[in-house]
Amino acid sequence: MASLICCSLSSSSSSPNCITVGFATPILLSQIRFPPSRTRRFRIVAKSTSSPTNTASFLAFLCPLLKLFSGGDPSQQRNFTIEVATSSLATLSRFPWGTKSKLYTSLETPITPNLHLFEFEACPFCRRVREALTELDLSVQVYPCPKGSVRHREVVRRTGGKEQFPFLIDQNCGVSMYESGDIVKYLFERYGEGTSPSLGLLESTILTGWMPTILRAGRGMTLWERSRLDLPPVKLELFSYENNPYARIVREALCELELPYTLQNVGEGSRHIKLLLDASGSKEVPYMIDHNTGFQSGDYKIILSYLFETYSTAIV
Repeated sequence: MASLICCSLSSSSSSPNCITVGFATPILLSQIRFPPSRTRRFRIVAKSTSSPTNTASFLAFLCPLLKLFSGGDPSQQRNFTIEVATSSLATLSRFPWGTKSKLYTSLETPITPNLHLFEFEACPFCRRVREALTELDLSVQVYPCPKGSVRHREVVRRTGGKEQFPFLIDQNCGVSMYESGDIVKYLFERYGEGTSPSLGLLESTILTGWMPTILRAGRGMTLWERSRLDLPPVKLELFSYENNPYARIVREALCELELPYTLQNVGEGSRHIKLLLDASGSKEVPYMIDHNTGFQSGDYKIILSYLFETYSTAIV
């Protein structure tokens, strides 16, 4: 049976970067911009009855094991032949999903709902939601929540009542939800223009669900211990689609540094391609823009180096 929990979220004139949840509990949300002059009510929707206990236990076992094989310090020089090979194998393991848009309408202006996704890159259930966002050609504000998170996990716990991922806020509709299956169904019902999720997207198996996490040795799972505590004033912007092997490597770094960013999905047939062409002159992804410094690049190696040099204390 579905259960609804309503949280009153409002801005405070004395603390404009705080959101009040429940009994006046302040949360610093410097990167989440809610309307300044009105109170919002978000329904925390829980349709599924499955328990995350088994998944949490599996992750607790898997994280240290994968970290052992991950190559250690993510800011150091990598063997990019191995990086691309393992990421490409991860792409093959999820090849039916997260590559192209399923929407074929010729709207000149794409739908731009105000979606906020709290997730972490290595999570197979978060991956399912990101694949759905690619299929629906939806942009989203991403708040990485790696293990050891110093910011975004606390926001989820205070807003929804528990640390479980993915967690979606649709600000336009006043809805917040856990459970990847429920989120995917909701997104297609709300923004799918009559389409349905691709065959198999709602199922999760060891092969298709966990294989990318295992192949990538847990990259994008744990907070880099030397990531900077201060956030950039403006979110970074990433043009990507979920199953691109090079974009995956960049998203992993953004997660390990816990950097929030605007994700512009530009899968095959995307209506956002013009935005990418205007920014980069090419259809190739990943393409990242840091509006704080003026940095722009479509080379995943350059992006990776830039992120760790700029937003990590590991390199001086």
